Amino acid sequence: MSEIRVAIVGVGNCSSAIVQGVHFYQSVYGDQNVPGLLHIDFGGYKPSDIRFVAAFDIDVRKVGKDLSEAIFSAPNNTRKFADVPKLNVEVMRGPIIDSVGKYVKSTIKVDRGKKPMSLVEILKQVDADIVLNYLPVGSERASKWYAEQALKAKCALVNCIPVFIASDPEWQEKFRKAGLPVAGDDVMSQIGATVLHKSLVKLLVDRGVVVDRSYQLNIGGDTDFLNMLEEKRLRSKRISKTSAVQAMVPYQIPLRIGPSDFVDFLLNKKICYIWVKGRYFGDTPVSIDAKLDIWDAPNSAGVVIDAIRATKIALDRKIAGPLISVSSYAFKHPPVQAPYEVAKQWVEEFIEGKRAN
Repeated sequence: MSEIRVAIVGVGNCSSAIVQGVHFYQSVYGDQNVPGLLHIDFGGYKPSDIRFVAAFDIDVRKVGKDLSEAIFSAPNNTRKFADVPKLNVEVMRGPIIDSVGKYVKSTIKVDRGKKPMSLVEILKQVDADIVLNYLPVGSERASKWYAEQALKAKCALVNCIPVFIASDPEWQEKFRKAGLPVAGDDVMSQIGATVLHKSLVKLLVDRGVVVDRSYQLNIGGDTDFLNMLEEKRLRSKRISKTSAVQAMVPYQIPLRIGPSDFVDFLLNKKICYIWVKGRYFGDTPVSIDAKLDIWDAPNSAGVVIDAIRATKIALDRKIAGPLISVSSYAFKHPPVQAPYEVAKQWVEEFIEGKRAN
């Protein structure tokens, strides 16, 4: 199999975790059971087949540095679990557009230097297969701009943030016409708040419990949570997370889901509180309180490595448009919502060639 050439947009904590992860699993082969990946060999592709060929950011502390160094530069604050050798990939300055919210203006040190050459030309020059979007939440116009550049450069797109591209019919048609696959939207972590919440609610529904109402509150200490203090940047995020849980219940219920506060000393930790109230036999009340404490960035990295490999398989098979199986498995707001176990089976069938997309 050929290598998978990936261009990263946004060199934040999540990019740090995925770059570290690709290096961390370099020497893992065969059928070894490792944490965070659906398979070591995913349709013929291993994590070591992923090669980062370009990276874009706007922070002066990252622009101009090698990607291996930039992933550990402030304001990144996720845990370090791998020593990454020099990658010979210089982080280039991307456009700002709407990627800097009002609460992070004092935290992000915007590079005001000379803009790089055309992004389309860069993607073509490095022969990128996939553009990986890790821009901050609320970067609606910037994400769509990068999606357009990916189309022009004939690159697939893996959209990890809650801007609706893979799940939007208009964008689906754009990628279909271009003969390119698109996966997304809004990555769902390995054992994150959304997949835990979905699983709890689905369990109750499957066991005949009537779910009456539920909430999910999250706090964290990285720039993502600082950025999400700006409520208007959260519209798509709330829709994404809420629709993922609501899809597990065959009737409408009151739901309140989303980030609630920024606590700086938590760093890249995310603390999640989930509460579900319902009724079982005889209208007897039941409630569940759950707390989840995780490092946020590594929690999504393995899922995205799987999504990248599924997207490369789609490129190899000349599949165009939205990737239903891996999007349902790996993202909160996919083109088609499905219970986790169903989505996982779809991915297995896609790998084996038994499912078209």
